[in-house]
Amino acid sequence: MEFLTYILPLPLAYVLDLLLGDPRWLPHPIRLFGNLIYFGERKLNKNKSRFLKGAILTLLLTTGTFLFFYYVRTLLTSYPIAQIIFDTIFLFYALANKSLVEEGAAVFSELSKGIVTGRKRLSWIVGRDTTNLNTQEIIKAVFETLSENLSDGVIAPLFYYALFGVPGAMLYKMVNTLDSMIGYKNDRYINFGKFAAKLDDLFNYLPARLTAILMLLVTFTLDKIEFVWQQGKNHSSPNAGYPEAALAAILNCRFGGPNYYHGKLVDKPFIGTNERILEASEFKQVADVNHSSTFIFVLLLTIYAIFNSFVSSLI
Repeated sequence: MEFLTYILPLPLAYVLDLLLGDPRWLPHPIRLFGNLIYFGERKLNKNKSRFLKGAILTLLLTTGTFLFFYYVRTLLTSYPIAQIIFDTIFLFYALANKSLVEEGAAVFSELSKGIVTGRKRLSWIVGRDTTNLNTQEIIKAVFETLSENLSDGVIAPLFYYALFGVPGAMLYKMVNTLDSMIGYKNDRYINFGKFAAKLDDLFNYLPARLTAILMLLVTFTLDKIEFVWQQGKNHSSPNAGYPEAALAAILNCRFGGPNYYHGKLVDKPFIGTNERILEASEFKQVADVNHSSTFIFVLLLTIYAIFNSFVSSLI
């Protein structure tokens, strides 16, 4: 039964995400995470020792998250069905593939009505200034976001579930939420959020590269792996460039380049070499890459768990 409590939540949570995505009416633990971070930041991010205060907040929230889910699961040990339900629900909460694809599709839907509405909808999912973006820049931004967040929103939570179960998946979501809220290099967060940003870099190191490999695998372009390792370094983040480089290889295009953030021009390097025109119709291919990568990873984790259980039974 212990085997089933681990393996069943994988396909069940995956199917729930495909069916439901992230409906706004459903209570979500990530909103609670955000409220806790917001409260802590308001109380601590002032006066002296901001780096230390930010590090303490980050460690308290991450450790508390892991221990909470660990002990709840421990309490459910005698109730395997309840444990399976608990794990399925919270692994479902940790996944964001359908909502990610739907948000990308929504940008293109608004863009078809006019560039102003397309820019406005894009601003919901990216950090860059969208006010003056042209159609080509909007398309590129959506594709970059889908590739980068395939790692953050899908593969990384599954990766940490495989290692540590639901406590690991939710620990990762807290780390990632901290980075998205306080991990900025502006005057307010440069010191307070530095520890959270570095921790997020550490947690995403392996998942980001794994995501790139999965993307190449599902598109039968593993021969592009050297291209990805070379181009993936061309990003301010030590991790985000690898999924973007994989998509650039798949589409034979170029991402990155200068963009405005909070009114300031940031001269980012390019990822990829072919500066071609991207078409909105290519969104379907990009969405298929996300869905296929997610499916393959869930399948591989499931097969591994079954194989591991079989081997253990023979020993």
